[in-house]
Amino acid sequence: MTRIAAISGSRREASTTRAALAVALDAAADAGAETDLIDLGAVDLPLYHPDEDVQGDSEALKRRVREADGVLAGTPVYRGSFSSTFKNFHDFCGSEEYERTAVGLLATAGGGSYGGTLEHLRSTFRNVHAWTVPHEVGIEGASRRVETGENPRIVDADVRQRTERLGRVVVEHAERLRR
Repeated sequence: MTRIAAISGSRREASTTRAALAVALDAAADAGAETDLIDLGAVDLPLYHPDEDVQGDSEALKRRVREADGVLAGTPVYRGSFSSTFKNFHDFCGSEEYERTAVGLLATAGGGSYGGTLEHLRSTFRNVHAWTVPHEVGIEGASRRVETGENPRIVDADVRQRTERLGRVVVEHAERLRR
């Protein structure tokens, strides 16, 4: 079975990033994938230190990514780029985790600018030999379009369709890369 992991780079309790990733993961599950949500706001992950092999939950988290055939990478937009929480986890991972892995990108913005964040994500994932899928999702004004809580949902029909499509596209490409 194809495995898809979503990585949420938000630390907010009511995270629109995590909620949007849940929508994409539901679509991946509907496409037949086994899914896993990695909530970086709820793990023990100290600042990356290159001289230390194992830090906090780093090994277990890296294993979950390595075992995934596809990854949905989501982050809030902070200062025109991805969150420091996401960057810290990304520093722990390398080509061993992402080689031959389909990666779908998602950025949630409080305002309207998410293009630079998606560009930064794309370039850093390519650097670790991930295959970023052509479809990606940026959500402007995320707090108005994404409902958080027990049953997260996207209220904007176009954004919901694009987010669901992201989940399905990552499954499709992950299956192709497994062959």
